[in-house]
Parts: sequence; C-alpha cells; structure tokens
Amino acid sequence: MCRNIHVLSNFEPAATDDEVYAAALQYVRKISGSTHPSKANEEAFDRAVHEITHISQHLLEDLVSVAPPKNREVEAEKAKARSQKRFAAA
Repeated sequence: MCRNIHVLSNFEPAATDDEVYAAALQYVRKISGSTHPSKANEEAFDRAVHEITHISQHLLEDLVSVAPPKNREVEAEKAKARSQKRFAAA
C-alpha cells in the first residue's frame, strides 16, 4: 500500500472531495508507475483518476461502522508519534 494514501473512512467530519481525489491520484500514479503521464497517456490517466475518485466517494458513503468516528487531530498525532519512533531508530 502506498504510504501517501491514508484511511478516509469513519472520520468526523467526513473525507473531503480533495482528500478522495488525492488518494485516487496516488493510486493511479502507483499503478501506472508514472507521476506525470506522457501526452499519449494523459487522457487515460485523467479518466482513471476521475473514475476512481467517483467510485471511492460512493464506497465511503456506503460503508457502515459501529465504531465511533475517528478524530483527525488525534490520528495525526498518532501518525506523527509512529513516524518519530520509526525514524529515531534509523
């Protein structure tokens, strides 16, 4: 899994359109092996990002969770602590 793609489900407030788009873009970049497609592949690349964004938004809307929604600030602090621990060992 690409480290730049973050969990977007079960947050309050819900994931923004920009967050879903960014995740879709990272996914397509990973799958295609290209961060900037050539002119010949630009249309297919953009279409894939658009379609994955669209279906991801539907997925997030349809998911059901019995767990309480996560807090963005708390999760960011947890991620920061994991990162500090990980890179302190290096």
